[in-house]
Amino acid sequence: MPWKQPPTMNKPDLIHRMAASMENTGHEDARIMVDIILVSIADALAAGERVEIRGFGSFGVRYHEPRIGRNPKTGERVDIFGRYVPYFKPGKELRQRVDETGSRD
Repeated sequence: MPWKQPPTMNKPDLIHRMAASMENTGHEDARIMVDIILVSIADALAAGERVEIRGFGSFGVRYHEPRIGRNPKTGERVDIFGRYVPYFKPGKELRQRVDETGSRD
């Protein structure tokens, strides 16, 4: 059986689910809450902090050293500058939950 792209949850979907699951919370309030959470995580990462949400996972930043790469079209050597890259490491509970439900089609 060929691999099938799973459905994707995007920011509006998350806002809709939050608003639907919380009584007395409209879409605008849910949007504000989601924005605050995402901006707070991004600000912490930009400041070099690690963000840990127990049972869910942790966000952090790793430094990638500068290196020499190649342009795939021309084969020309290209300098790739060092940069900071955000990462997410899922927590144990999230990994277990995904593993239990991951076989659903």
